[in-house]
Amino acid sequence: MLFNGRVWKFGRDIDTDAIIPARYLNTSDPEELARHVMEDADKDFPQKVKSGDIIVAAENFGCGSSREHAPIAIKAAGVSAVVAKSFARIFYRNAFNIGLPIFESTGAADGIKEGDVVEIDADKGVIKNKSTNEEFKAQPIPPFMQELISAGGLIEWTKKKINC
Repeated sequence: MLFNGRVWKFGRDIDTDAIIPARYLNTSDPEELARHVMEDADKDFPQKVKSGDIIVAAENFGCGSSREHAPIAIKAAGVSAVVAKSFARIFYRNAFNIGLPIFESTGAADGIKEGDVVEIDADKGVIKNKSTNEEFKAQPIPPFMQELISAGGLIEWTKKKINC
């Protein structure tokens, strides 16, 4: 499983309120959430982000409340993956549950700049900065978790298994 995209860079402790502000939680419509993703961290992000882009951040990405709206908004905006030094535990789980691939890598978070183009090999856990030809290690995503991502998340994966 490969992901390729342009990088948007964020700092540490990006909480779920910065990812999707609470004022938009009156909807669960992914398209509406995508129109406001990350706007409190970068007001122009929803207009700038393109399908396939990748978010790279420092530590503790997704901290704060346990709302699933945060990874849903990121995925619905077209972000193909998130790389960070570390993730809040509940965000980590929610991301895989909705089919958003995430990767922990201190080296990548420190060595990749906004605007760089990267390729992530989920099988090998390799993040290649195609702009600088540097490579960074991350934990490979296990095959079962890749199945969740390919299916679109835990609910879609379960529906497919039940309908077998």
